[in-house]
Amino acid sequence: MSILLDASTSTLIQGFTGRIGTFHSAEMREYGTKIVGGVTPGKGGTTHDGLPVFNTVKGAVDETGAEASIVFVPPPFAADAIMEAADAGIKLCICITDGIPARDMIRVKRYMRRYRQDNRMRLIGPNCAGVISPGKAMLGIMPGHIYMPGRVGIVGRSGTLGYEAASQLKSFGIGVSTSVGIGGDPINGSSFKDILELFEADPETDGVMMIGEIGGPQEAEAAEYIRDHMSKPVVAYVAGLSAPKGKRMGHAGAIISAFGESAQEKVVILKSADVTIAPNPSELGSTMADILARLGKVA
Repeated sequence: MSILLDASTSTLIQGFTGRIGTFHSAEMREYGTKIVGGVTPGKGGTTHDGLPVFNTVKGAVDETGAEASIVFVPPPFAADAIMEAADAGIKLCICITDGIPARDMIRVKRYMRRYRQDNRMRLIGPNCAGVISPGKAMLGIMPGHIYMPGRVGIVGRSGTLGYEAASQLKSFGIGVSTSVGIGGDPINGSSFKDILELFEADPETDGVMMIGEIGGPQEAEAAEYIRDHMSKPVVAYVAGLSAPKGKRMGHAGAIISAFGESAQEKVVILKSADVTIAPNPSELGSTMADILARLGKVA
């Protein structure tokens, strides 16, 4: 079992005919993802790489029955693309686009609240690596070959460290149920807590690797959820232990501006929730392997 997507998830690519959309659509289709078409305004009625192109997401959903979309739309237009997907009835939208203005994402978050919680589109990202359910489907830009199917979930703000975690787990013979990159921007669609809830409910996920970084309250909120609700072991790593306060480090959201936002403070908060902390990035896999062995779990 996996969370969010599997081999049957029919997907549209927003920004399909652009250079980036074209490249990654080929990668995803080769992996086995069920891509049913794409959306590029003004090019509706044509085909691209053997798939139909539509002017609107609504038209594409009506014709193909797509349930998910992945956004490769340039930053000035990406917020509108996300809201269009929500209006078209898309259930899962993954936004890869980096550089969307924070003000635009505030507008997106407010816009999505017009839908009831049980009928609201789930947004992953923006500025994220995407989602992969190894051996089933991939909606993102990650190197699919490093992910081995298994029973450990990965959720992280950093795409690169998510890849590193998957690669290390594979070297220990540990597979991944689903890996989710929630993105490094300060305003994103899904939080650590949102994804941890899904992993906790998934009977085929035995443990979770959580990769955080400086800036924002998400890790603290995740720690509270883990402490009060999670029965599965969580291994965490928080990047940025040497980051100075007030200086942005890579991601737009990776800036310490308040108490509880430094890596050291987040580590203390997570430890207080009985989360096992990997001491450095090179020990992500070994730390999870030790925890699973101690619990008698086979990933």
